Amino acid sequence: MNIPLNPKLFDTDVEQAPIRAGFGEGLVLAGRADERVVAMCCDLTESTKMDAFAKEFPKRFFEMGIMEQSSASVASGMAAMGKVPFVSSYAMFSPGRNWEQIRTNICYNDRPVKIAGSHAGVSVGPDGGTHQAIEDIALVRVMPRMVVITPCDSVEARKATIAMAKTNSPTYIRLAREKTPIITAEDTPFEIGKAQEFFRSSLAPKVGIIACGSLVYNALIAAKELEGEVVGAVVLNIGTVKPIDRGAIVKLAKECGAIVTVEEHQVAGGMGSAVAEVLAMEHPTKIVFVGVQDQFGQSGKPEELVKHYGMDKDSIKKAVKKLL
Repeated sequence: MNIPLNPKLFDTDVEQAPIRAGFGEGLVLAGRADERVVAMCCDLTESTKMDAFAKEFPKRFFEMGIMEQSSASVASGMAAMGKVPFVSSYAMFSPGRNWEQIRTNICYNDRPVKIAGSHAGVSVGPDGGTHQAIEDIALVRVMPRMVVITPCDSVEARKATIAMAKTNSPTYIRLAREKTPIITAEDTPFEIGKAQEFFRSSLAPKVGIIACGSLVYNALIAAKELEGEVVGAVVLNIGTVKPIDRGAIVKLAKECGAIVTVEEHQVAGGMGSAVAEVLAMEHPTKIVFVGVQDQFGQSGKPEELVKHYGMDKDSIKKAVKKLL
């Protein structure tokens, strides 16, 4: 493993920060680098971490109110006039509420609007099932031309936000609410469309664990513990669900012969489904999906919900052993 990561990754006092905070930092940096960058929020400026951009660039920030559909349409128009619009809301409302406007006004017209879906996954916690977006990856990855980014920590989210501001594609970035461990480092590379190997056991690998977003850390801890139980594993971070890194997935499947996917999302239609589609066409492989199994979310503490829905590190280990 040659990719530099946080040296404290496996320490008990590893630093933590909300993934959405990295988006906010990246948006400000993107705004400084390109005056065409504008931002729109749907009455959730502080929650989605657009407040720093609004403070530094008040003439380039627009508070849209609770109007996700209109925001998508306005953003499309701004993009047509040469702006680089970022639109943020809770993922349950954008892309959840404004899917048709994103499809028709943004993707169909190939407008480079950047959509930030915050508070995704069951780890939103007490907000409950109505606000826990666990279907959003499925909603956006089916749209032609849409790029789908799932950063694993706040550092990667900052880099991803800067990178997506430079592209000419409609793009969705998925952001978690709660603090999560910092996995990557400042010199960890990030490139849209490229997966990264974050962990390789000293043992011969028997399973490839492919993870994305806030659950990459759980996958890493599971793999580390499995190594102590004489089960070799490789962990691949999928920072971009679409376009997905087909080469990295096929290479891992050929090496290990067994794959476990891990995501804080419905197993139907999510990152795991995208991986399965690649392998079905290019290298059929035994696979187990860790994620929400056709259920809605509910209120509770984030860590309790992740465990309840079978996405904690022990559940990942159990899935690996079941597969093997």
